[in-house]
Amino acid sequence: MPVGVPKVPFLNPNPDPEPDSVEEELDSMEEKATWVDLYNRLYRQRLLFLGKDLEEEVANNIVGLMIHLNIEDPFWTQTLYINCLGGFIIPGLAIYDTIGFVEPDVKTICLGIAASMASVVLVGGTVTERCAFPNARVMIHEPRVKDFEDEFSEVLLEGQVFKKLRDTIVYIYIQRTNKPAWVIVRDLQKDTFMSATEAITYGILDGVYVSEDEDEEWS
Repeated sequence: MPVGVPKVPFLNPNPDPEPDSVEEELDSMEEKATWVDLYNRLYRQRLLFLGKDLEEEVANNIVGLMIHLNIEDPFWTQTLYINCLGGFIIPGLAIYDTIGFVEPDVKTICLGIAASMASVVLVGGTVTERCAFPNARVMIHEPRVKDFEDEFSEVLLEGQVFKKLRDTIVYIYIQRTNKPAWVIVRDLQKDTFMSATEAITYGILDGVYVSEDEDEEWS
């Protein structure tokens, strides 16, 4: 039986007059807390999640949240956690462009994997704020033609559109990693997997989170 999305309590941040005791305060908080789903609660802290294949609905939800949070507070950093195998080009570019559009910094964090178009979203985060957990993986490759239909009458037009989109992806990697064009073109010709530390060397990430026991947050 699937667990589904868990519910967690959310307390309206407007405080009541100071209670007479700790017990009264706890009782008051429990009575006034609203139970919301986990991701609804986290986005109120500017924590967003890309955990499904990049399709229109997923991208629209993330884009809508980012713009809404930008209107609410243009200075509070947004954090986008990524564990995604990729998906369609256009929805991925929609999130990438929105990261550059909103006013706050957008921290991108890879946990699990950021593959294909998800790696484009990852590399699009604010420079110095792109990071991963130690066992995360990144994979880059050329855009696939699955975004397009197969009708013969549209092959030529779709081929032209696809080439422009492919060039856009190549340019993004070049611009965001500072790697030479020939390196990016070569590595996109196959599925190129990287560990978190390798992705730092490549220019996709800026740091790796370490455990709380370590003295520093980044390695």
